[in-house]
Amino acid sequence: MKRTGAGGSFPTISADKDVRFMWRRIMIYIGFALTLYVAVIAFMYFGQRKLMYHPSSQLGPPASYNIAEVVPIKLPSTDGLTIVSWFRAAGTNKPIIVYFHGNAGHVGDRGGKVRAFVDAGYGLLLVGYRGFGGNPGQPTEQGLYDDAAAALNFLVRTGVSSDHWVLYGESLGSAVAVEMARRFADKPVAAVVLEAPFTSMADAAKSHYPFVPAGLLLKDKYDSFAKIGRINSPVLVVHGDQDKTVPIGLGQRLFEAAAEPKIAQWIKGAGHGDLYDFGVDGLIISYLKKIWSQKCQKFKAIMDC
Repeated sequence: MKRTGAGGSFPTISADKDVRFMWRRIMIYIGFALTLYVAVIAFMYFGQRKLMYHPSSQLGPPASYNIAEVVPIKLPSTDGLTIVSWFRAAGTNKPIIVYFHGNAGHVGDRGGKVRAFVDAGYGLLLVGYRGFGGNPGQPTEQGLYDDAAAALNFLVRTGVSSDHWVLYGESLGSAVAVEMARRFADKPVAAVVLEAPFTSMADAAKSHYPFVPAGLLLKDKYDSFAKIGRINSPVLVVHGDQDKTVPIGLGQRLFEAAAEPKIAQWIKGAGHGDLYDFGVDGLIISYLKKIWSQKCQKFKAIMDC
């Protein structure tokens, strides 16, 4: 029913009820959306390490990955775990490549990538992680650092000094390599090679989940951006411009934050896992030859070159 007057009709009580009903529906939708958002955030928070780490447990012998030259070694981590890594001593006048792999698979999956380094006579230490390749424990940032430190302690015990180490970090492993290089800043390693690196896990997460406050929720920060300026070793960064997993912009920002000497190679057409299809192994070997030659010339009086 409408009320009328000289000026025409006026809204009725019925219309007011319609407006209130509409607002109630809007508030219900907002409440539902907020509840769903909170549920998604809670799921990602409590399940974040399952989202971050994707280990494989079935690890065969080195020969099954075309690197029969390496041997498994058992290394005690600082928190009591025994971690299996793969090792091959360096050839004459060669450094050793300490390889920190990414967030998936295990050391054996890198056999094809490191084959060229073995053929070139470089030493190799493929660092195993807890929870990967049948190793005990569950992966965490601190846990991976502990496993990496155990591997480097092994080299120290066997008489391989840090100036003979090339720390190689692949994707997630780039953060492990940066942390280890930072710890040895007073005894610099020969070089640091970073394949598809990122600034921090928060930045990497934002590129995939922009609606999530990753910086507040992450347990494992992997903040390489805050550390890379404090390492005292030559740095090589290689990154594909079609990388959808770790956008190249993150690698570029990390490179900018690194101190000299540093070199970057932005590989046109390459994605995240196919850099070696673009000849990156040869590029890295050429870089290491140059770095090692320069180092030997500078310190030939005290180095075994």
